[in-house]
Amino acid sequence: MFFHMRSIRRLCLEKILPPWLLHSRTLSGAEAVNALRPFYFAVHPDFFGQHPREREINENSLKRLSAYLENLQKPGWKTSKPTQLTFYVRETEQTTLEGPETLNSLGFRAVTFTLHSRDLLNTVLDILNSCNLSTEHIQSMNTNVTSQAPKGAKRTFDRPIKWDKTYYSFTGFRDPEEELEKVQRMETSLISWLGNNEKSAIKKLTDSLPLRGELDRLKEELSHQLLLSDIRWQRSWGVAHRCSQLHSLGRLAQQNLEVLQNIKGCTVIFTDRSGMSALGHVMLGTMDVHHHWTKLFERLPSYFDLQRRLVLLEEQISHLLGGLQVVYLEELQPAMTIEEYYSVLDCFYSRLLKSRIPFHPRSLRGLHMILDRYTPSLHELGHFNIPILCDPASLQWFIFTKAAQARENMKKKEELKTMEEDLMAASVQKFSLQRLYKEPSVSSVQMIECCKRLLQQSLPSLQGMHLCVSHFYSVMQDGDLCIPWNWKS
Repeated sequence: MFFHMRSIRRLCLEKILPPWLLHSRTLSGAEAVNALRPFYFAVHPDFFGQHPREREINENSLKRLSAYLENLQKPGWKTSKPTQLTFYVRETEQTTLEGPETLNSLGFRAVTFTLHSRDLLNTVLDILNSCNLSTEHIQSMNTNVTSQAPKGAKRTFDRPIKWDKTYYSFTGFRDPEEELEKVQRMETSLISWLGNNEKSAIKKLTDSLPLRGELDRLKEELSHQLLLSDIRWQRSWGVAHRCSQLHSLGRLAQQNLEVLQNIKGCTVIFTDRSGMSALGHVMLGTMDVHHHWTKLFERLPSYFDLQRRLVLLEEQISHLLGGLQVVYLEELQPAMTIEEYYSVLDCFYSRLLKSRIPFHPRSLRGLHMILDRYTPSLHELGHFNIPILCDPASLQWFIFTKAAQARENMKKKEELKTMEEDLMAASVQKFSLQRLYKEPSVSSVQMIECCKRLLQQSLPSLQGMHLCVSHFYSVMQDGDLCIPWNWKS
């Protein structure tokens, strides 16, 4: 009887699983990583250097995927909480698109899928299938596939069998189709997530309050002492880490205040490398010692000279393009030093000089452009994305035909920004938030939609909290609540 039931159950599984999978062994952690190589190659953040928003989304999703895969390998791990991930997938040789409309002009597409499997093999298959990547290499990794089944083993049916619902009622077995649909419908709601994480967030926030006060004090003192325009951080370091960085700069000021006179009026950014950014901000590499910072401060006069030359170069490019202003948008372009950006501008300017495109003077005044590596395009925010090595003739035609639309987009951008600020202010007031902010990868349209839906809710657990709108749920190390902009109610 029990053998008969097991046989029936196996036939039921064959309906939803490929035949070779039923005979395959489970994957080890190393084999899972190897099987996902095509996926990692298609979504690796390093390939999205010119697209900071997509790069950040992939970085965050990879972190969550890594944690999910690690949990699957832990003995006794039984949680079946679905995990929804979004990736931007590049077009590769293995990528098979369902249709040409799924691929944008930049050569990548957005893919969202939910992980709910309890074993590595099925999880790997779900990921590859969701991204339309081949799974043939996984079959070759298994030594016990159907074609290599032991002699005497019975051949399973190839014809799928659909069992009546009464079978599951009678036997007590779970309907795999029903279970799959149920898991797919299960998505973390905002209210349930806040309920589960409120205590943890409050404790972390309470513990961080003394350090937050210390951070504000240090920032104000250093800004006043060094006459700085602002102090910022390029990465989301914790409050304790930020305080230590300011303490380090403060000690250098005590030891060698004279060399820091060159920094007057500048914006200081703590980041991964020292130098001057494309926007003229002083970058202090957090891994560098005081000696490197001192050398940077001593070289600042030469950086200021390069900055003046860069501004002149931008004006010369604008003159050749009928008043179209070339700008650097920190939130949309990869981080570059001023030397790197000057080199890019100089290359573009040299090509314009050779072609001498006949733009009418000031005909494009008020419009903006950024330099990119791909085909010319008009961004939804109103600026042109122009490739460095573009064809001058096609560039002229593209700008002329899109100029009117660019002005409309810029006007819409200002309207969206105003609406976004109003809704954020209303949200802060209604929920008594200490702070409301968003990640750079969240657009104004997404933030507006998020705030509108928040304002329709009653969320007393948000009172006094720091809320960040992002693409995933998380409680940050200092108690900030991180929620996806498209949270589920």
